[in-house]
Amino acid sequence: MKRIITATVQNHSGVLNRITGLLQRRQFNIESISVGPTEAEGISKMTLVVEVEDELRLEQVTKQLHKQIDVLKVSDITDKAIVARELALIKVSSSSQLRSEIHGIIEPFRASIIDVSKDSLAVQVTGKPEKIEALIELLRPYGIKELARTGLTAFLRGHQPQVAELPSFTLTK
Repeated sequence: MKRIITATVQNHSGVLNRITGLLQRRQFNIESISVGPTEAEGISKMTLVVEVEDELRLEQVTKQLHKQIDVLKVSDITDKAIVARELALIKVSSSSQLRSEIHGIIEPFRASIIDVSKDSLAVQVTGKPEKIEALIELLRPYGIKELARTGLTAFLRGHQPQVAELPSFTLTK
């Protein structure tokens, strides 16, 4: 089962490497990972989508993440009310005759054309992974030259109590 896990971490060199190494050693498949700075200086937020077989393995991965020195907080937000988005950039083969046809395809997805060249155009789309997959499948017959995706990024919707399954730790110096 796919699980969405967020981790609030110290923004230090090597933190991402240690976390991905930990997951690799324990044979967890990371489907996507996105990392970026938060509103607090020196703190980053990771959103990981991992494949786990059962609840026991999920508990194992969250406990192992909590043990990492630079990890401040870990939450499994899969079953919570969340806001989640992904960004994709898609370069599609396109002659000038096909551009209006492709524009008609991307418009319902609220995607936009961000670059045009003689034989291709680049499309930007944001949304849930299922939406992005659907657009990619519709554009595939035109010939996708290049595809780049950010991976899912997410947080809890509104004000919700934090996940209470594991204690949150705050490092003090």
